[in-house]
Amino acid sequence: MADNDARSALIAAATPLFAAKGFNGVSVREVAAAAGVNLSMISYYFGGKEKLYAAVLTEQFAPLQRVAEIQLMDTDPLMKFELYVRATVARYRKNPYLLRFYTSELTNPTPCFDTIVKPAIKGVVQILIETLRDGLSHEKFRDDLDPTDTALALAGMINFYFLLEPATGELVDHAPERDEELIRHIMDIFTTGVLR
Repeated sequence: MADNDARSALIAAATPLFAAKGFNGVSVREVAAAAGVNLSMISYYFGGKEKLYAAVLTEQFAPLQRVAEIQLMDTDPLMKFELYVRATVARYRKNPYLLRFYTSELTNPTPCFDTIVKPAIKGVVQILIETLRDGLSHEKFRDDLDPTDTALALAGMINFYFLLEPATGELVDHAPERDEELIRHIMDIFTTGVLR
């Protein structure tokens, strides 16, 4: 197995294991067996379980950095929020383990929380706050809105929708085919609360 193949296999095997069991619930033997590699490869490529976990989190949270691209676009603040909603829905469809890492790190943080998870989340929230401030300064949104509370409410609405998916399957169809409808509903709820 080539170097990159073994490293990639370890990350691919570790991701669902860490997502399901958390950092402390997974052994290096279990990861090595799932990846089909020698146990020593974890130390060779990552220097141990902690750095393997950090590599998994880095990969999982990397798509959040793309939210900065939305902020740089020359478009209306409300369109930026719609693009954020679309990107978030797409992110959860492409990274089904991401929410498990969110909840695990928020409720039982590892040392990776301060270096990987918190900066990623904080960066997204700061971009949403800046977008709200831009909309407020151009009188697009209600002037009595608190940008931080509003940004957290929007992020929370989307994240909680996907977080509740296992418990609400009988109540709502969570199929990807409904994503456009979901995006429209989120934007309707959001804009009803923020527009002048």
